[in-house]
Amino acid sequence: MTQIDTSGRAWPALPFIGWQDTCATLHMWTQVVGKIRLALEPMVNHWWQVPLYVTATGLTTSPMPYQSRSLQIDFDFCRHALVITTSDPQRVEFALTPMPVAEFYDRTMQLLRDLGFEITIWTMPVEVADAIPFEKDHRHKSYDADAAQRFWRVLVQTDRVMKQFRSGFIGKVSPVHFFWGSFDMAVTRFSGRTAPPHPGGMPNLGDWVAVEAYSHEVSSCGFWPGNGGFGKAAFYSYAYPAPEGFAAAPLRPPLASFDPNLQEFVLDYDAVRMSADPDAMLLAFFQSTYEAAANAGKWDRAALERA
Repeated sequence: MTQIDTSGRAWPALPFIGWQDTCATLHMWTQVVGKIRLALEPMVNHWWQVPLYVTATGLTTSPMPYQSRSLQIDFDFCRHALVITTSDPQRVEFALTPMPVAEFYDRTMQLLRDLGFEITIWTMPVEVADAIPFEKDHRHKSYDADAAQRFWRVLVQTDRVMKQFRSGFIGKVSPVHFFWGSFDMAVTRFSGRTAPPHPGGMPNLGDWVAVEAYSHEVSSCGFWPGNGGFGKAAFYSYAYPAPEGFAAAPLRPPLASFDPNLQEFVLDYDAVRMSADPDAMLLAFFQSTYEAAANAGKWDRAALERA
């Protein structure tokens, strides 16, 4: 049994430059699994039927329907395995080791066929530039088990704090979920009002997908590990549409700032993990950036927030 090193800080170091190749490969692996969920789940508002969720050992699809059966796919970052469990019940798995995306895709789909699941997915990655179809991707093939496990440990801590932040809102609010398209964790609050159509423009993603995702006014916060060109792990927060005065709102903690290129508030992950009270710092960031959106956007805070 693989042992997890728990001697370090609860919030482990995650320098992007040290695991960027593994991050890029894992991003594609999660897209393969995420697209299986997309193929099987009925549509839910804002695409909430497609994300993955943090577990005590990794990431999961949660149970997915297939005719009269159900299946679940899990990334286990403690044992380093991809595990498929069915309602029959059956359980199969293969080890997560360095392998090209094409091999990961083939092995995953073959296991599903062996279990009697005939599933077809669109094999083009989304929300990434220079995308390579899964079955042709021999470029992304790295897997650093230690880095993958540290990434999961960050997600465990972030999931825990986000759920605490989520509890203070009684209006419409998303689950805390991991979006495999953008490879980030997010939780989103809604004002209750509709929003102007989102302009889209994301690589290999139809604009209509963004229109559905942002059909209503939101304040969203999350974590991403540094992919997409940012280059370092960070927490973020944004509003859509961004109301006038949003970017100039006061922030907590002082280390947080508004990034004019991203048009989002950002807080370096290292600032949080090295602080005396990471939970308090992160909750302050989430709360102050939400207040920036809610106050500037004139949300009905009394009706939306838990007293």
